[in-house]
Amino acid sequence: MAGIAFPGGHIEKGESFHDSVVREVEEETGLRISHPILCGTKQFQTNENERYVVLLYKTKKFSGELKSSEEGEVFWIEKQTLTDYTLASDFLEMYKVFIDASISEFYYQRQEGKWNISLL
Repeated sequence: MAGIAFPGGHIEKGESFHDSVVREVEEETGLRISHPILCGTKQFQTNENERYVVLLYKTKKFSGELKSSEEGEVFWIEKQTLTDYTLASDFLEMYKVFIDASISEFYYQRQEGKWNISLL
C-alpha cells in the first residue's frame, strides 16, 4: 500500500490485543501509548478467500518521542491537511471509523465483480 498509513501489525503468539497495539505503535513510532480503546474493525477477503479482520484502536494518551522506524517515516499531520499528502488507498474511509462514533465497521464488499467499501 503506497502512501500514508496508520501504524499496525500482527499479534504475536500468546499476546493480548491490547499488548499488541501498544507494542506495534512503539515499534513503529517510538511512542508508548496507554489506554488504547477499540473503536472499530476493518475486514476483507484475502486472495485465498480467507476473511482478514483488523482491530482499530485509538488513544489520546502517549509518552515518548516520535521517531521513524524500518516501517517508514513518521510525522504528525494536522487533520485539515490530510488531503495534501499521498495517502494509502483506503486511508480516508478508515479514518472515518476513528472520528465518527456512529461508524464501527469498515468492510470491503464484493458487488458486481468489484470491491466496494461499506462503512457501517
